[in-house]
Amino acid sequence: MDIFAEKGIRPMLIGQQREAFDSEQYIYEIKLDGIRCIAYLDSAGTDLRNKRDRKLISHVPELADIHRQITGTCILDGELFILKNGKTDFYEIQKRVMMTDSFKIRLAGARYPASFVAYDILYRNGELLTDIPLMKRKELLAASFCENERISVSRYVESGGKRLFQLAKEQGLEGIVAKKKDSRYYFDKRTRDWIKSKVLDTEDCVICGYLQKENNRTSLILGQYGENGLVCRGHVTLGVSLRALREHGYTKRDSAPFSEVPKGNEGAVWLEPELVCIVESMPTDKDSFRQPVFRGIRDDKEPQECY
Repeated sequence: MDIFAEKGIRPMLIGQQREAFDSEQYIYEIKLDGIRCIAYLDSAGTDLRNKRDRKLISHVPELADIHRQITGTCILDGELFILKNGKTDFYEIQKRVMMTDSFKIRLAGARYPASFVAYDILYRNGELLTDIPLMKRKELLAASFCENERISVSRYVESGGKRLFQLAKEQGLEGIVAKKKDSRYYFDKRTRDWIKSKVLDTEDCVICGYLQKENNRTSLILGQYGENGLVCRGHVTLGVSLRALREHGYTKRDSAPFSEVPKGNEGAVWLEPELVCIVESMPTDKDSFRQPVFRGIRDDKEPQECY
């Protein structure tokens, strides 16, 4: 099977979150706040797809020619992002990929153009590279590139993970990712060879319902998947509006999507567990959110990936 022709690749995933650390066995990269993508590039053009294999190039037409910066045929794993005020802004790129009007897309691209940064190379000129150690793949990635303002290679350091994390924190960035130097690449697998350290904790949760509160406030009921199905993870109220839900579409249901109604949620409006949202909170060692804030809905992730 030629995976370039077949497409449909699901990327390898980060398997652990922990405090920043130093180790000679790892490299360290800045964690960008964008949309994880697989790029299929050859002389015929650019095909950019998210983790759910949805084609995105029509939403970011300014990236249609990035294949011209690559030698040969290759598949890259990377991040689609938009810089706003010098920082990657997830909500700008998420808003863009939800647009359908080509004129509005072009206007948005002129104001905040998207870019793609490549973390890894998975395939080159007919050869699958996933069994090659990470550092060798990094060499092949760099050798395949001619960078410009729309496509680039992710920079990394080979020591000083704690220092890089501190710099990310000082610059208001999301955090860093540590990757084992000899790690192989496993499609659609969560592995502890990749470790993230985040300035603020963020979780992807399934929206399972909502409660109407006083002063016109709405509190979303959140869930994540465990061994026995969907488990209630609590609520988020700050930053929530029903308009965001309506824009993405939701389906009401007669009963809770959990095995039983969580205490205190008897008056809830229950929803089909179809929408995934981002919840940002202060770090805590408890199995609950501390000062949670709703940061938006993402359509590049399946509900079953929230656990």
